Amino acid sequence: MNFLFHMLLSGDDDQILVGNFMGDFVKGPLAERFPERIQLGINLHRRIDSFASRSELFQQSRRRLDSYYGLYRGVMIDLFYDHFLVTEWSNWSDEPLSDYLVRTRAIITLYQEELPERLQKLVPIIFEELLPSYGEVNGIGRALERMSRRVLRPNPLAGGEVELERHFDDLRSDFQGFMPLVRRFSEETLAVDVFEIQPGGNNQ
Repeated sequence: MNFLFHMLLSGDDDQILVGNFMGDFVKGPLAERFPERIQLGINLHRRIDSFASRSELFQQSRRRLDSYYGLYRGVMIDLFYDHFLVTEWSNWSDEPLSDYLVRTRAIITLYQEELPERLQKLVPIIFEELLPSYGEVNGIGRALERMSRRVLRPNPLAGGEVELERHFDDLRSDFQGFMPLVRRFSEETLAVDVFEIQPGGNNQ
């Protein structure tokens, strides 16, 4: 899952980052299940995913992969984009990646009790094993292997990193075009949503 991608698009609010981080693990209506700004982060996660599903660049990346991978192609592109985000991190953040991971893990840990139980158990794996390895194709392969084991039905995810190698330059080009668009979308979404929950905004 593209944890790094979503965290980077969360702006400077700690609780929005927490919500965006946990987005894939929260299903259904929110209905005040979480503090307001964490809920806003979950909604941001969902809106970013919807934006990607409508993006021609993201869908172009998805179509590049062999049809053998079917509906799992979107999941694979999520991970492949995290790979490019790691390898080109300095293009998107002034904060060194190692410092960023330490800082964001501290934030996530502070709000540990708000995380779904399944995600709480994964936090050490995400920050100690997965994200640090995403800069290597083999690291993406290990993430796909782990994901394949967690999916109950038979799936083609294990070994899917070969598609990253096969289409590397084209996928990187797609990512480089997509990233400024989704960052702008996220910033504009946050500007509206944060205003609405401020005193004097339109929150009801």
